[in-house]
Amino acid sequence: MPNIKIFGGSSHQDLSQKIANRLGLELGKVVTKKFSNQETCVEIGESVRGEDVYIVQSGCGEINDSLMELLIMINACKIASASRVTAVIPCFPYARQDKKDKSRAPISAKLVANMLSIAGADHIITMDLHASQIQGFFDIPVDNLYAEPAVLKWIRENVSEWRNCIVVSPDAGGAKRVTSITDRLNVDFALIHKERKKANEVDRMVLVGDVRDRVAILVDDMADTCGTICHAADKLLSAGATRVYAILTHGIFSGPAIARINNACFEAVVVTNTIPQEDKMKHCSKIQVIDISMILAEAIRRTHNGESVSYLFSHVPL
Repeated sequence: MPNIKIFGGSSHQDLSQKIANRLGLELGKVVTKKFSNQETCVEIGESVRGEDVYIVQSGCGEINDSLMELLIMINACKIASASRVTAVIPCFPYARQDKKDKSRAPISAKLVANMLSIAGADHIITMDLHASQIQGFFDIPVDNLYAEPAVLKWIRENVSEWRNCIVVSPDAGGAKRVTSITDRLNVDFALIHKERKKANEVDRMVLVGDVRDRVAILVDDMADTCGTICHAADKLLSAGATRVYAILTHGIFSGPAIARINNACFEAVVVTNTIPQEDKMKHCSKIQVIDISMILAEAIRRTHNGESVSYLFSHVPL
């Protein structure tokens, strides 16, 4: 692929390498370091003049450092005369702060969008945004990819009773995502309505749908402290489900998440590799990982060739 460069930030080197391998490219040379006062320094180690540049950096780990590193890398490539700079952000940072839900609350996702645009990004590729309206925060093209093809493949290959399963959304916000999967599998749908006392703490859950004597598959875009999905799993078992799986695009797993998963009734908690999971898998045997590097690599290839990326929503070759 001529006139294309792929650089990986420090947040997820493994995913960057997998994407480059699938495209038959070498990762570009870049050195990231910190000064003694903790300022981030980025040095691009090769020419990007006139190149179509893709920078892979996920919003994980030390999120603020990762975001600042991404902004500096974008700006460094832009002022080095790259023809186009695309930020590939598998897990978009601050995506949950997408609306003003109380007085004086910030809309931080909009602030991140402004920062990326001002840094010089010409295009954004991301995956399973927490809220689709985040695309409207940008004045540049945004491709919001979906992990759905990989999720469908995993269900068909790993859940023996998938034809008689029921797919469950742990909240009303994920209903559209789940109904899309149930339509493709031709199975039933259920919904859990939750009420929060405060962030990361669920007060009450109400199950809408019949899960008795069926395998239940919880599907959500992300899990942080895992309070919601663990409560949801208990609710499904008490309602008569035979087994419970959880499938998540972004496994953040902060705070007590790993301990909660270990103590919960899940057969498996399946996440994509938008966020590195190697360390967490060492402490939790229930975590399984789906590789979505093919989806991102195909999006990069089609973008570079000027082809439609929406084709990926149902036809990506896994």
